[in-house]
Amino acid sequence: MEERDLILRVQERDEAAFEALVRLYEKKVYTLCRRMCGNEEDAQEASQDAFLAVWRAIGTFRQESSFSTWLYRLATNACIDLLRRNKRSGGSVSLDDEETAPELVDTRPLPQQELERRETQRLVEDGLRALPDDYRAILLLREVQGLSYAEIAQVTQLELGTVKSRISRGRILLRNYLTASGNFFEIAASKVTECNREEMSAT
Repeated sequence: MEERDLILRVQERDEAAFEALVRLYEKKVYTLCRRMCGNEEDAQEASQDAFLAVWRAIGTFRQESSFSTWLYRLATNACIDLLRRNKRSGGSVSLDDEETAPELVDTRPLPQQELERRETQRLVEDGLRALPDDYRAILLLREVQGLSYAEIAQVTQLELGTVKSRISRGRILLRNYLTASGNFFEIAASKVTECNREEMSAT
């Protein structure tokens, strides 16, 4: 059954259709929540809150925009509400998509390379946790979920200019964190240069 038909049936309070819709999106929603919340327990709770919000508000969805965009908005709000409610960010946030990354055969890094990779990832995770929730949410939507600026504006209900400025500011804050850590200035600078090129081409 196509997504459009599922949505129409859910709007008629068809529980079987709702379960099918959940199965269709639960992995993507959980991945986003896991990275925003930083731990499995909070991610599961936020995911449940997001789908509960879908069930309650599905009647207001008119299919004029993407359902995934609307769902990401609910999931993002659920995560931010949970983080503020708990007054903690906790856990680990990663830009590595372990669930979708292909397994490489016989290409294991040398011990020193693996140590450097883990240290870099740890610093990025620490930097993301140090960001305000709103900046972290927008960066994850952009860098992990791969949403466009326009899609992020729809998800967050912010002006396009505000989205661009928050992404830029969030990247600067993350760069500054990595720079202050010591031996990662070149990595951080190259990432920001690359990001700035993206923003110039998007305008």
